[in-house]
Amino acid sequence: MMMKKINFKQLLVLIVVLLVSAPVFAEKAPKILFKMATIAPRGSFMMEQIDKMDAEIRAQTNNEVGIKLYYGSVQGDEKEVLSKIRLGQLHGGTFTGSGLGRIVPEVRVTEMPYVFMNYDEVEYVRKKLRPYMNQRFKEEGYIVLGWNEIGFVYTFSQEPITSLESAQARKWWQWEDDPLSKAMFDAFGITPVPLSFTDVMTSLSTRLIDTASITPYGAVAFHWFDRFDYMSEYPVTNVQGATIVSKRIWNKVSPESQEKILKICQPYFDRLSEKSREQDKKSIEVLKKSGIEIVRFDPESGTLEFVFETSKKARENLVGKLYSRELLDQTLSLLEEYRKAHPGSMIEKVE
Repeated sequence: MMMKKINFKQLLVLIVVLLVSAPVFAEKAPKILFKMATIAPRGSFMMEQIDKMDAEIRAQTNNEVGIKLYYGSVQGDEKEVLSKIRLGQLHGGTFTGSGLGRIVPEVRVTEMPYVFMNYDEVEYVRKKLRPYMNQRFKEEGYIVLGWNEIGFVYTFSQEPITSLESAQARKWWQWEDDPLSKAMFDAFGITPVPLSFTDVMTSLSTRLIDTASITPYGAVAFHWFDRFDYMSEYPVTNVQGATIVSKRIWNKVSPESQEKILKICQPYFDRLSEKSREQDKKSIEVLKKSGIEIVRFDPESGTLEFVFETSKKARENLVGKLYSRELLDQTLSLLEEYRKAHPGSMIEKVE
């Protein structure tokens, strides 16, 4: 049986049709790929935002730069990720204040416990301090691609905490090597259990710890809430986050692309902050429905006044260790500046 001959024109048409209809099997690799890591879980809103940001960066830089982000602590906790960045195994990552403080301790000044009452206060002060913080990270060998707010942190426990005595009786988690939380625990006479973030869930299951502080969304996303029965009414602090990249790889990027990347990134992280607030509000409702009780403070007991005064002593003890007197005074001055312009600010407590 003879095959039908195909002339040159027919063959050309066939090739074109095949090329047009063929699926794209792989995206062309960018010239420079930022390999980064995060403790944020896969499937989170952060993943969605980073994916979109990556696509825009590739498009705007003509595929000179792209981002690959490893999720869910697969590269280890923040301490391990920083170690890998220094060794050149990773180029950057998204970090909480605890991780960022390992590079620039002063960044923790806006995470001082029991200072900020609501989101607007936090946002106002942090934006004012950003130029200084960006410069400090640059001096330490990193470029900040964008800042975001992780959210207000509340205390979760297996027994209600209504007094100093009940707090001292609990087995608290302290983020390993975190000087800010250590100063707070020292001020309150509490001996915590230092652990990496990735060890918390196991330690709750084995009852090595029975109390920990985290955002409402974090408590739900990481399933910590299954191990708790109570949640504090008042937030302890507001945690900030940032995504950074090592200058070693950043300096390989053309100046034109560097400028484009910095303009592209921050709006994505602003949306991430907004989403975090929404997720925390929804998560509080999930926590309530799960049976977690909100621990209310008796306004006549004087407990809150004691907490605020003790927290003040703790932050004073960190002057010269974590931040300078000048930076602390500037931070508190900016806060006072905002409050004078916005009287009647409400605290972000759980209703």
